[in-house]
Amino acid sequence: MIRPELAARLRPWAETLSALAATGFGLWVFSLGGWLFWPLGAVIAVAAGLWALDARRRMRFNHAALGPGMVELDEGAIRYLSPNRLLGGEIPLRDLAEIRMLRLNGRRHWRMKSRDGQALLVPVDAAGAERLASAFASLPGLDLGRVAAALADDAPAFQTVWTRSARAALT
Repeated sequence: MIRPELAARLRPWAETLSALAATGFGLWVFSLGGWLFWPLGAVIAVAAGLWALDARRRMRFNHAALGPGMVELDEGAIRYLSPNRLLGGEIPLRDLAEIRMLRLNGRRHWRMKSRDGQALLVPVDAAGAERLASAFASLPGLDLGRVAAALADDAPAFQTVWTRSARAALT
């Protein structure tokens, strides 16, 4: 029913559009009025609006897998499998101390540093790199909006996106 070209252009927006439709449903329930429907509609609309905001921010993580290697999330650890043995590795999320965005040779990379000083470079456009959004969202004090801004084309070539606070490092 929908032309394939249009379907391909709308596919990345599917979750955001679903969340906006749910927001519209919440507003419709709110418009029914009454002591039952006002709070119910408001809760639905607010929750769906937050879902839409989160879905839009996570859209920036979706790139065509043109970069080398593959990202895996397994049991609380980020694993990067690189075609070059020297560049791959694994960092558990509980040991993560810092996340930076770097631009090296025109390609953007996530630089993740562990508490003991080991670093892992992951290309933003590696296969499976969109999974990093959910991994990063679980970190204490991380602002997903700041992470999404770092992925913008006009973002600085080097920026620190997140650092673990001293209090969180002790736990």
